Amino acid sequence: MKIVAFGGSSSKNSINKKLATYAAGLFEGGDVEVLDLNDYELPLFSVDREKEIGKPELAGKFLEKLESADVLVISVAEHNAGMTVAFKNIYDWASRQKKEVFANKPLLLMSTSPGKFGGKNSLEAAKISLKWYGGNIKDTFSLPSFNENFDVENGTISNKELDNALKDIIRNFDYELNS
Repeated sequence: MKIVAFGGSSSKNSINKKLATYAAGLFEGGDVEVLDLNDYELPLFSVDREKEIGKPELAGKFLEKLESADVLVISVAEHNAGMTVAFKNIYDWASRQKKEVFANKPLLLMSTSPGKFGGKNSLEAAKISLKWYGGNIKDTFSLPSFNENFDVENGTISNKELDNALKDIIRNFDYELNS
């Protein structure tokens, strides 16, 4: 089983990428590939820019990575109560090549932040948006107060209750393509 994971941030030290990497590694027997959104940086999407440059190869490569997965693990970062520009931009460019960006793959959608709300606004925004673009969201998880609840050195959730909640989600994960 191939799992493609990424954090919805371009930060080199993305806490969402750390969370997505940890969660992806919890799937039994999974071959994990972690993407870095910095590898898919494009000019800001606009229809005018699209007319100028056409369909960027990087957006096509991003789509290929998502299509190659059996499961997607995405942890969306939050900027000003919404999804980050880095994530939304590659998502926008990719959607112009294929509407079903997330290829109806079973998807674990997550978020985290340094604050006590754990990026829940971006998680809610992603839940609304992704479903229209092939986001087959099977479950969601939000990790509040990342710095207090995640052990960066070991790459694990340090809060046992929250760790067990994520492990339960993964243990009971629905792998069906369309349910």
